[in-house]
Amino acid sequence: MATKQDYPSAADETLVQLSQNGDLAAFEELVARHRDKIYARAFSMVRNEDEALDLSQEAWVKSWQRLKQFQGQSSFGTWMTRIVINLCLDQLRKRKRQRTESIEAMDEEFGGVERQMPVVTVNPTAGLERTELRQKIDQALGQLSYEHRTVLILHEFEDMEYKLIAKKMNCSIGTVMSRLFYARRKMAVLLAGLKKDN
Repeated sequence: MATKQDYPSAADETLVQLSQNGDLAAFEELVARHRDKIYARAFSMVRNEDEALDLSQEAWVKSWQRLKQFQGQSSFGTWMTRIVINLCLDQLRKRKRQRTESIEAMDEEFGGVERQMPVVTVNPTAGLERTELRQKIDQALGQLSYEHRTVLILHEFEDMEYKLIAKKMNCSIGTVMSRLFYARRKMAVLLAGLKKDN
């Protein structure tokens, strides 16, 4: 007779071991514990609620499929965060590629993109973030370029080293350092401006 598990009070490590043996209820408990953080990380990178939801769900599917490969060298939460970051980076590269192709097509068709591209800034964070400070930081992050925002998130929030960031973003360590410098400087300006508004 199987022993009934107390999933809510079990440690992540126990739930991972149970999940690796096919215990879906244990995995569901892991999802319940970490889903908000995983979604928030995806949203902070892609800046779109629907995309963040899709990517976080994809991350959970991948983690279930690859759970037997998880060796416990980091926490489960860290491992999951790395999975969703990699998915977000892939998505952002894809989006950037599509945007470049679209701009090139517009340029060919209409003879110039400057007049064809309305600047629309939508900030869907109001319902997501709980604190005023978080909202200010989130708004400022949204104004950074993809490259600056991604470097800042990976270094400041995920504690990734320059070398690993450079590898993930296919650029040099010097480029990472430069992007980080300009991202920090712009964030300081943006947050100072937000402070003055209040």
